[in-house]
Amino acid sequence: MQACLVMSGEAQQGLVLHSVIPKYPKKAQKKHIQGDVVLQVSIDKSGNVTAVKTVQGEPILADAAVKAVKQWKYKPYLLNGEPAKLEKTVNIQFHM
Repeated sequence: MQACLVMSGEAQQGLVLHSVIPKYPKKAQKKHIQGDVVLQVSIDKSGNVTAVKTVQGEPILADAAVKAVKQWKYKPYLLNGEPAKLEKTVNIQFHM
């Protein structure tokens, strides 16, 4: 079973070039733990994820979400035509 990935239109806009869907932790499945994980993601000028911080969510689910999101690659964000660092909020849903 995998997590459901929710991104506010980013994928359709082409901002996420590569994403890894978190694996639902087996321990969480056995205990019927589910819910949303909200992450604060720092992205460098090249589109690489440099830091991921859990804002909200069950710790066992958050660990899986952070591990996956650290592997994501974004299209560089341009500000006045120049690549810029970016902070984003990502919501990942774990539901059975």
